[in-house]
Amino acid sequence: MKRVPGVEARGRGLSPWEDAYHWILTRTWPRFFATVTLAFVLVNAAFAGVYSLEPGAIRNADGFADRFFFSVQTLGTIGYGAMVPATKWANVVVSIEALVGLLFTALVTGLTFARFARPTARIVFSDKAVIGPRDGVPHLMFRIANFRRNRVAEATLHALLLVNEKTAEGVVMGRPQSLPLVLSTNHLFSHSWTAMHRIDDQSPFFGEGALESLRSRAVEIYLTLTGVDETLAQTIHARARYTVDDIVQNARFADIVASKPDGTRVIDYERFHDIEKLERLP
Repeated sequence: MKRVPGVEARGRGLSPWEDAYHWILTRTWPRFFATVTLAFVLVNAAFAGVYSLEPGAIRNADGFADRFFFSVQTLGTIGYGAMVPATKWANVVVSIEALVGLLFTALVTGLTFARFARPTARIVFSDKAVIGPRDGVPHLMFRIANFRRNRVAEATLHALLLVNEKTAEGVVMGRPQSLPLVLSTNHLFSHSWTAMHRIDDQSPFFGEGALESLRSRAVEIYLTLTGVDETLAQTIHARARYTVDDIVQNARFADIVASKPDGTRVIDYERFHDIEKLERLP
């Protein structure tokens, strides 16, 4: 299983200012805090510059650094009292900065909460897909697991083939094709799930040399899962990507489920990605 690749867009530069809310929410946590820290420093540096426009505006402040830290105290409503505004100009700027401080705090608090409140999925997909028999018929199989100790209600899995084909005009384009699954819905997805595609005469994986044909056309398999996290009561999404090279023939996933005498199920996630080779397909 490979990471779903991103998209590199050319000729359309999307500035963070055009969709700042979405841009901030999609940053990683380290980048988010780095952005907040940078904004905090820039705002205080800007106000320190404004205070510097009138010499002596801040009593007991000596130099730009003192004005910067006075701005930090004002923005954070700390007010130690060692440095105080000494002129009307300074009091006007302090009033403006106090308002900016309230807005800045509310904005950062809201963005941080929004990031925490976003529904996230802890769905893991097997590193490989396998082709093996099930009731005497070969199936393409993927293993999926919910790593959280809860259930995903109405979990729905869709499989898609992205095939490069050449049109009658000689244009090569990627065409999506639905890959039917034996069971595409798991009403109470709590632990592991082996999704299967039956390889019959309607399947693109049917016949001798099918995998080589698909490999020559750079076929990719995309899995998308949606469901409702019962703890969050929100819809979650997860996805995975496979290439033909990720498919292991004549194989099965190692057993990871066992039962105790009292009926308790034991899931061995340490063997989640393990694959066992078969001697042959029936």
